[in-house]
Amino acid sequence: MMKAIKTLNLLVILMIAGIGAMAQDIIVIEPGNFIRGTIQGTDYSTVIFTKDDESVVKFKASDIHEFVWNGETYVSKPVVINKKKEYKFFKIIEHGPINLYSRGGNALADAPEPKKTRIIPSIGIGAGTGSFGSGVGIGAGITILGGRRQDPPARKMMPATFFIEKPGTGRLMEMPVEGAGIPEKNEQIKKVLLEQLGDDADLAERIKATENFDSKLIIAFVTAYNEAHKN
Repeated sequence: MMKAIKTLNLLVILMIAGIGAMAQDIIVIEPGNFIRGTIQGTDYSTVIFTKDDESVVKFKASDIHEFVWNGETYVSKPVVINKKKEYKFFKIIEHGPINLYSRGGNALADAPEPKKTRIIPSIGIGAGTGSFGSGVGIGAGITILGGRRQDPPARKMMPATFFIEKPGTGRLMEMPVEGAGIPEKNEQIKKVLLEQLGDDADLAERIKATENFDSKLIIAFVTAYNEAHKN
């Protein structure tokens, strides 16, 4: 009985360690080359990343392929701003024959202040992580103890905007997320959706008949198109 309980406890520890490892944020430098840690925030031009050793790194959108933050994927894509090509991050909302992205709506943070540390040796049991996996080991190590944390930096919000593209066309079209009650925004959303989804006659009629658009409806139209036109 005791042996069974010990085995169960070990399985629980391994499961918790595995879940913790999988929950980590990921920076993908290029396909197949990634690092794990904790993302502190993004302004959609850069992303602030704390590595497992607590060092803080800031990556530009031009430096990496994508990142995964709280289970959501942000890809780096080129855009033309003032006749100059720049790279920005876009959060994937829908992916397929039509790609739908968003920017904004997330809290942004400056890089955290480095903490004062003191180092002491320690011996104990700890969970370690590998490439998308986990393990448990016993051995001597170094424990780094942090000093008092500073108050977190002030956070701000960016207004959310959707971007839509049909892969292969080279066009990334912008539209507001919400248009309900604002005629100009509703017309802008309708125009973009008809240009991107208009080759589906049924969806085109439904888009034309819609008077007020919101984020859920925009996503529903794109999802319906992708389901009907997937390979």
